[in-house]
Amino acid sequence: MGLKVYNTISGKKEDFQPVDEGKVRFYACGVTVYDYCHIGHARSAVVFDTLYRYLRTKGYDVTYVRNFTDIDDKMINRANEEGITVPELADRFIREYYTDADALGIARPTHSPRATKHIGDIIAMILRLIENGHAYESGGDVYYSVRSFEAYGKLSAQPLENLESGARVEPGENKRAPLDFALWKAQKPNEPAWDSPWGPGRPGWHIECSAMSRKYLGNSFDIHGGGKDLVFPHHENELAQSAGASGEEFVRYWVHHGFVTIKDEKMSKSLGNFLTIREVLAAYPAEALRLFIFSTHYRNPLDYSEAAMLDAVAGLNRLYTCLAEVEQLPDKGVEGGNSTITRADRERIAGLAERFLAAMDNDFNSAQALGHLFEAVKVLNKIRQHLPAKACSADLALLRNAAATIRELAASLGLLAEEPLSHMRKEQGKLLKSLDIAPAEIEQLIAERKRAREEKNWGRADEIRDQLLARGVEIKDGPTGTTWQVKVA
Repeated sequence: MGLKVYNTISGKKEDFQPVDEGKVRFYACGVTVYDYCHIGHARSAVVFDTLYRYLRTKGYDVTYVRNFTDIDDKMINRANEEGITVPELADRFIREYYTDADALGIARPTHSPRATKHIGDIIAMILRLIENGHAYESGGDVYYSVRSFEAYGKLSAQPLENLESGARVEPGENKRAPLDFALWKAQKPNEPAWDSPWGPGRPGWHIECSAMSRKYLGNSFDIHGGGKDLVFPHHENELAQSAGASGEEFVRYWVHHGFVTIKDEKMSKSLGNFLTIREVLAAYPAEALRLFIFSTHYRNPLDYSEAAMLDAVAGLNRLYTCLAEVEQLPDKGVEGGNSTITRADRERIAGLAERFLAAMDNDFNSAQALGHLFEAVKVLNKIRQHLPAKACSADLALLRNAAATIRELAASLGLLAEEPLSHMRKEQGKLLKSLDIAPAEIEQLIAERKRAREEKNWGRADEIRDQLLARGVEIKDGPTGTTWQVKVA
């Protein structure tokens, strides 16, 4: 089956057919850079980073654009409060954004344009809209005439009459109809401004993305992404502007992710349930946050909690532990020896990549794809635990190849980027700090247990195992000897 993508504008999954065969042009709405990013921003960044990674995995030549909004009311207000310029505020929080994005393993897009660097493109597009009869100037402001665009409301599936019933003209606005929206805003006191044919002013929010997407991706492109809160009015207005300026189809596939909630309430500063990315990463590994985000389909709400994050940490460690233990198996085994791996297990391993890719091809179903990785880990653990002391070379090779496949597939989700043994040593080190036992003492007790087993003193061997377990250390006997790890409650 080929890739299917849920398209907001049609309300159904559709076969993915890019405008140009073999190439994908993709735009995702970025952040307004006036504050630190929260975990809602993390979800958006991770979701579209994964689309970017997966489309490249499938062999597409991807041009990915994610913008920065670096001029709007919030930015002007905060800059004035801090006594700095808007560009200084923007520079600061773009740096902070990249700090968070790099910590999360977000790949850099092809282009990361800033709105204020494209004022000329914005003005040119507004002039085209006026020329095409879709916009008008009024008192130094320029507005888009919603009634001039027959398809308005199609993306959000709302009749124009319904939208108009809830709209009104705010004080100081010079627009002809309540639904009309600003493309250019005349300068007000203490605001930055740029020269334009209508006098000094600044762009409206919606026109920024239309101008920047057109600059880097052309009049028509393949995917436009954002959160569900952007469907209306932002993306509805983008569609009207872009199609109104070019007369062409703007976007083929509209992709929107669900909200991040806390105790089933949408996260927001006003509710006091606002968590920044760096607050979360101070407590949990970045890959655990990515895994948590992938545990729910991108279109569904994602409820954040400490319990959910601890589950993600445990799941991540389960993946890494399996890979680390396979790495520690002998390099060579018995040539021509008898295999201990069942036909059913071989088939499950052989079909892993196909099942994973089928899940991702089904509208980027990361939760289902992750499930296949965990299923494969379960199979590998079972095989490894039943390996004889002298395993055959073919079985060892199968385990190593399966582990490599797991890492390769996980890479399309931005997971398992660390070396497994290094990751596990790091995690063990963190957990050891909470115990009252040192690694040297653990190794000493394991050596004593080994001697007891050689002397067939099973009672003493079991006593040492129980003693370690009571102190939070779990030991495992395998073909390469005895290993230990800190037991996670």
